[in-house]
Amino acid sequence: MEEKKLDINSIIGFVLIFGIMMFWLWQNQPTPEELEAQEKAKQEQIEAEKKAKTPEETKITTAQDYSTTSVSDSLKLINLQNKLGAFAYSAVNASDKETLVESDVLALKFNNKGGYLSEVKLKKFVNFDSIPIYLIKDNNAAFNINFGTLDSRTLNTKDLYFEPSVEKNGEITVVSMKLKVSDSKFLEYRYEIKEGDYMMDFTIRSQGLSDVINSSQAVNLDWNLKTYRHAKSISYENRYTEVVFEYEDGKDDYLGQQESTEDTAEDVSYVAFKQHFFTSILLADAPFKTGRFLSQNLVQDEEIDTVYTKAFSTTLPLELAGGEINKTMDWYYGPSDYKILNSYDRNLDEIVPLGWGIFGWINRYLFIPLFGFLGGFLPYGIAIIVMTILIKLLMSFVQYKQFLSQAKLKILKPELDEIREKHKNNKVKAQQETLALQTKAGASPMAGCMPALIQLPVFYALFQFFPSAFDLRQKSFLWVKDLSSYDTIAELPFHIPFYGDHVSLFPILASIAIFFYMRLTTGQQMASQPTQEGMPDMGKMMKYMMYFSPIMMLFFFNNYASGLSLYYFISNLISIGIILVIKNYILDEDKIHAQIQENKKKPKKQGRFQKKMAEMMEQAEKQKQAQQKRK
Repeated sequence: MEEKKLDINSIIGFVLIFGIMMFWLWQNQPTPEELEAQEKAKQEQIEAEKKAKTPEETKITTAQDYSTTSVSDSLKLINLQNKLGAFAYSAVNASDKETLVESDVLALKFNNKGGYLSEVKLKKFVNFDSIPIYLIKDNNAAFNINFGTLDSRTLNTKDLYFEPSVEKNGEITVVSMKLKVSDSKFLEYRYEIKEGDYMMDFTIRSQGLSDVINSSQAVNLDWNLKTYRHAKSISYENRYTEVVFEYEDGKDDYLGQQESTEDTAEDVSYVAFKQHFFTSILLADAPFKTGRFLSQNLVQDEEIDTVYTKAFSTTLPLELAGGEINKTMDWYYGPSDYKILNSYDRNLDEIVPLGWGIFGWINRYLFIPLFGFLGGFLPYGIAIIVMTILIKLLMSFVQYKQFLSQAKLKILKPELDEIREKHKNNKVKAQQETLALQTKAGASPMAGCMPALIQLPVFYALFQFFPSAFDLRQKSFLWVKDLSSYDTIAELPFHIPFYGDHVSLFPILASIAIFFYMRLTTGQQMASQPTQEGMPDMGKMMKYMMYFSPIMMLFFFNNYASGLSLYYFISNLISIGIILVIKNYILDEDKIHAQIQENKKKPKKQGRFQKKMAEMMEQAEKQKQAQQKRK
């Protein structure tokens, strides 16, 4: 058998291979950074394996998990109690959520914070730019009750959180917002929203808070609102945006249009933050003892587009009974429509500016029913024209009397001039004989003034009616898109002071009609004026008025409602027609002259006015003669 021997070449080969391997391992050993990364990966793998091997634990729910006084909430409650006292209970699980409630006319949002309306949308209306009408949105309104507590705190409900609940009772939706001290002790805002109604019942009541609220300290209700712009003309809308309030059992007042104004009143029944065609009203079943009102104009430059027109605020005291609050009220959010407001029989029609005294009476009992009747079957533009025709025909006899008086004075002018020339050094004597002649002839200047005075209430009532007519809002006629706003036939690239940055056609047409009307009437008046010292200047003034009045109309009405300009245009056209008919077909100067001469022959008894005037002239003449004797 052959003996095995160690081969030296094999040994050398193994040594060389081992050396090469060691050299390769030395050259490729990891850096310290790589070793650290490997160790981290190893640890992560170990942790993952442990987690995979650990069995899932069963979560046990106890009654304490449902309690508002868990360990974390208890600490929160302690902190809140230091700030809010008893009302900390309401803030533990507070949130800024909103509650949405809708009727067929209103879309309302109530915010938990403050318990008040955070949004009021009128579903049936849009503004001049076709955007839905919002009376409240994006924090433009605030409603707050400020009160003191028995632990010497002063709190505001606008900073506290209410708990909402909603229930349906037939067609009435009840929203309750409760500011809780506990489940059985709270301050509640209760709203009742009815279908088809812009008025909602509103009650503020407390339960079990007599030992929380400090009854010796005033409890005040604060209501603030910044009114949104809704109309195309900022200046026109702002002219009819104001605070209106009722006080002392039926009296009403408003703050006016100043930059900033305030007022106070007693026994306040309601407060209205009125915009041109929409309004927000807080009404009380039992009057507030006092009220403080503030209005501030927010439009600094009418050339610049604006979001808000005015800022309104009111402060009203809440009285406690037995340490509790119980105040029943109503909210109205809706159109400033006379028919709707008047239907509530709570004197809300006074919010619509129809004019005072006889002017308001004419609008309420004549123009509103007449226009409502015509608008029931005619387009509103045509209804304005028909209404204007009826009014002018009704007043045509007044215009006839006025023109007849001017015609008589024109015929008497030569005789009146003769009297003034005869007694040019004795003005009192000239006035006495002038008055006597006019009385005998039945041509007193007062006969021409009285018809003008009779027309004045009608003129002013219509001036108030058209801007307040809600039915005209967004109604079109011919080129006019909205009869409650100005019409536009051209946009100007610049702004003209007192005129605007647009051209309205109806004011131009009305101005032209006024010019021709005044040319007819002024010529008649000038022809009837007697010639005397100073009369040339009077004639010039009348001529200036003939040009000035149409220009004033052009500038003044360029931003006014086109419905009003349409009325004046048609009214003056009809007046021109009536005068031409009277002048050319009814009045006969020869017959008038003969009648005057006949009247002179008849004994004319002086009226009380003429008698009084004669006595005053006679007294003045005696005083003048006495002064001359003393000299």
